[in-house]
Amino acid sequence: MFAICNLAIIPLRAEPSDRSEIVSQVLFGEHFEVLEKQNQWAKIKLQYDDYEGWVDSKQYQVISEKNFKDLSKDAIILNADLVEYVTNAKNMLLPIPLGSSLSFLNHSEINIEGFEFEGLRTSGVKSKSDLITTAYMYLNAPYLWGGKTPFGIDCSGFTQMVYKLNGYHLLRDASQQSGQGDALSFIEESEPGDLAFFDNEEGKIIHVGIMMENNYIIHASGKVRIDRLDHLGIYNAEQNRHTHRLRVIKKII
Repeated sequence: MFAICNLAIIPLRAEPSDRSEIVSQVLFGEHFEVLEKQNQWAKIKLQYDDYEGWVDSKQYQVISEKNFKDLSKDAIILNADLVEYVTNAKNMLLPIPLGSSLSFLNHSEINIEGFEFEGLRTSGVKSKSDLITTAYMYLNAPYLWGGKTPFGIDCSGFTQMVYKLNGYHLLRDASQQSGQGDALSFIEESEPGDLAFFDNEEGKIIHVGIMMENNYIIHASGKVRIDRLDHLGIYNAEQNRHTHRLRVIKKII
């Protein structure tokens, strides 16, 4: 079975329960494969990054395998404003967040509710310098484990969405993203838009942020914020200490 998210944002959970951890979110217009059904719950795999989790079966619209394959071939078109909305013939207004997928709107077989979108959209590959401009759109967004929107976002959701809005593909988790791209030897080699990864005492990658000019970094920690970065890691001037230990900087683009 295949389906598409026809609501603004739905939680993707680790287990089939409303009390389970939210590991990510599915945004409006994202399509996925349903791997398993269990009572009111469906285990899904997102087409974009193969991320798996459980969603409530009442929170999606079933589509055909042909529709799924057609959407997967289409160019990715995304909402490019913090909040926009889609409307339909019944004058229903549905707010959708930055990064929502709009590609399905041109498929009448999928767009059975007749959604229309008149807002700002983005598609295709942008220049690397545009990554920082996009990152600023999330500035001060509150940290939310599993979040992918300006209303709540985690560190890897932030980097993934910034890259996605500029036409570049990143996996979902920081540990997965750390396996992409090429490692740099020194901070001085980095460019705005490169990714910096941070580990814990066991050596596990637990955090990621986007490099800016002059050894600054924008990342989600408490909120999306800008801090200094040195060879030891992220230095938080408000706390007067290093908060994250640098492991590696990688050039993805």
